[in-house]
Order: sequence, then structure tokens, then C-alpha cells
Amino acid sequence: MAAEDHQSVHLAVFPWLAFGHIIPYLELSKHIAQKGHRISFISTPRNIDRLPKLPPHLSSSIALVKIPLPTIAELPENAEATMDIHGAQMDHLKTAFDGLEAGLTRILEDSRPDWILYDFAAHWLPPVAAGLGISRAFFLNINACGSNDRTKPEDFTVPPKWVKFETKVAYRRYEADWIFGAGPGNKTGFSDFYRLGKVIVGCEAILARHCYEFEPAWLTLLEEIHHRPVIPLGLMPPKVQDHTITNDGNHEIWTSIKNWLDSQNKGSVVYVALGSEVTPTPDQFVELAYGLELSGVPFFWVLRKVSGSDPMELPSGFEERVSGRGIVWRSWAPQLEILSHESVGGFLTHCGWSSIVEGLMFGHPLITLPFLVDQGLNSRVVVEKTTRSRNSKKRARRIVHKGLGY
Repeated sequence: MAAEDHQSVHLAVFPWLAFGHIIPYLELSKHIAQKGHRISFISTPRNIDRLPKLPPHLSSSIALVKIPLPTIAELPENAEATMDIHGAQMDHLKTAFDGLEAGLTRILEDSRPDWILYDFAAHWLPPVAAGLGISRAFFLNINACGSNDRTKPEDFTVPPKWVKFETKVAYRRYEADWIFGAGPGNKTGFSDFYRLGKVIVGCEAILARHCYEFEPAWLTLLEEIHHRPVIPLGLMPPKVQDHTITNDGNHEIWTSIKNWLDSQNKGSVVYVALGSEVTPTPDQFVELAYGLELSGVPFFWVLRKVSGSDPMELPSGFEERVSGRGIVWRSWAPQLEILSHESVGGFLTHCGWSSIVEGLMFGHPLITLPFLVDQGLNSRVVVEKTTRSRNSKKRARRIVHKGLGY
């Protein structure tokens, strides 16, 4: 997207209200800014305030633009991202997101960027941008084989008919219910399939967080299906922050975690984290706890508490029984720093795409425990790609490092 005459281009960036989307959109913004271009990164006030600090040399190139989220009675107070809600409130967050149309239109009218990069949910945005003469790109932040237009759960249990190459990547029947539940019909009046279809039809290019080393056939197929250029940006692994040079609360948190990790044997700890959107049922939560207890291995389990909800109850006596071997961490934790520590030997993950990339970044075996939408498919992709090599750890690292180009 760089201008042919190397003049600076102004891009507006507008991600969906989930930090699994917001952070990759911000990372992409940083890389574009490093090429000498100007960014207007647009999100709601609380989400902007929760972003990691911009590098000093990019702070003048990336403007953080706050757009107020309309108040929805069904959402908790100050809920502006998926991490602030539980699954049953997702449609209400999308309704509030749709209410950003007027405010975003005013921002675009005033700033007139050359391009806008947007996410799957903003089905109303392409015609607004086109009417203002703004070029449009959709940044695909899920795996390339997750795009589809099937109409009933059974269709998802086999590869689509339009896939002409051999693959075993398909949903289990119960996983198909997850993706189908996010598809036809919901309380917003617009299914996720409708949203995705509209943003693709309205874009001039699809940017993908992928590389040909990982999904060459799927990337080529996307281009053939949608008749749009598909530009793989690489897997975009984030950088590990050095909290030892900061004096904020994150330094103290990391020091505490690191002290415990330092006391464990190399490669012995299973890191457990289910992302910012997954809320297990009480039964799932208890079974996971018992599984970790019975495994006999050291673990570091990051628990997410949904704002306004009661915390999940661990089995009686659980923490006493695993004392010294397992840690249950109930606040923010620096995932990259933990994964980079030499005592970590495996990653039990919900299979969000960002978490998969971060696990592969350090060559860790992934224990996949999908819960939502495309996570089952992500799990299958990883299994298909990594088991083809005798040394999956080396292959994982090779894939990530080959996919660093932007």
C-alpha cells in the first residue's frame, strides 16, 4: 500500500472490539508506520487506554483516536471489548459496535485518509468509505481456511466442495454448532457470515495474517474465490517486552511470576491460558482443574474473570493439593514473557489464532482445547501442519521466521 512515489500515505485502522484483533491491528499499524506512513488507529476510549505504549519513535506517526461506544442497557458498565463480557452478551456488543457508524463517518469525513483497514464486523463501513473516495482493505486476522459460506451445521463437518485439494481440515459436529451459532441469525439482525461477506465484497484487497509456508493452498483459494488480491503479511509474531526496564505495575507482576518460573525445571511447566473471550461452563472449568491436578506436572494457569460476573469456583481443596506444583493466577499476566521462559515446556491453549502464533513463535508443543467459533479449525490446522515433520518444534520455528515479511 505504499505510494509509488514514496510519499507518506495516511491510513485509518478500525479493528473489531476484541484484543485478539486490536493488538494484531496495532502491530500491523506499527510496521506500516515504520515505513514512513501515517496511521489513525480508531477504537473506543477504554480500549485505547488499555493499549500497550507506543514506541517513542512511532508516537508521532500513530494517532490514537477515541470514538465513544453507544450505551447498550444489556452490556455491563464500561464494557467495550469481548474481554469485558460473557458469551451471551456478544450480540449486544456487536449492536453497540454497529452504533459507531455515524461517529466513524464523521472522523473519516474530517480526516480523509487514503486507505482504511477494517475488520470482519463492520459490514456498514465499505460503502461509507467508498462514498468518501477512501480505498479499502480487509485485514483477515483468522486462519485462511476459516472463510466459508455454508448454510447448515452438517456442511461444516467435511471440507467444502469448492476445496479441490486434499485436506482433513474440517469441524467436529459439536464444533460446527459453534460456528453455525455465530452465523445465520442473531440479535443484531446481521449474522457474522453476512458481515464477513459484506466487508470482503466492499474491499479492494484482503490482507492476511499468514504466510505461504503455512497455508499456501488456502491463500491461493481465497484469491480465486473472492476475486480480490490476497496479500499475506506473515504471521506477525509480537515482540517480547522487557519489563525489567520499566517501573510500572507490570514490572512487579512479571518479577513475581518469573521468580516462580525460575524455581521450576527447564521445559517442565505447562502454561494454561484460554484467551480473553472464552468462558468455560462450570463443568468444563472443574474438569480442566481436575485434569491439571491429575497430570502431575507443574502448571501456570491464568484465569480470566469476566467483568461483573462471579469468579469460577475451583474444586474444594484444589489449590492446597497442587501447592508448590501449580499456580492459579487471577489477574493480568504477560503471556509472551511466560512463553519465552525456559521452564515452560507446553502451552494449553483455546486455539485463538494469536495464541497459536505466539506458541509456535517459541516452538512449544500446543495442547489444543478449543471452545468457540473457528478455534476447532485452528486446532486441526496446527495438527495437520506440524505433524508432517519429524521435528515439529523446529518446523514451527521455521514457519514463524519465514513468515516475518510484511
